[in-house]
Amino acid sequence: MEQEIFNWAVAVSGCLGGWVLKTIWDSLKDLQATDIKLSERVNEIDVLVAGRYVTRDEMNRSIDKIFAKLDQISGQLSEKADR
Repeated sequence: MEQEIFNWAVAVSGCLGGWVLKTIWDSLKDLQATDIKLSERVNEIDVLVAGRYVTRDEMNRSIDKIFAKLDQISGQLSEKADR
């Protein structure tokens, strides 16, 4: 009789342990799938951001406009100082 109770206890604990391990395994698989999806989204954002850099020509044109405006302001200040 004692052996039968022991066998039942081992069987029940084995079933519960197996269920817990399966639950943990499934949760781990779900987390891995979610991690892959998030990595892909981060990579898409990285590509989007990297594609939006200012080109050298655009930067040079902008700087030229700024310097032209500064030269104009400097000329106007020189005229004011001469008066």
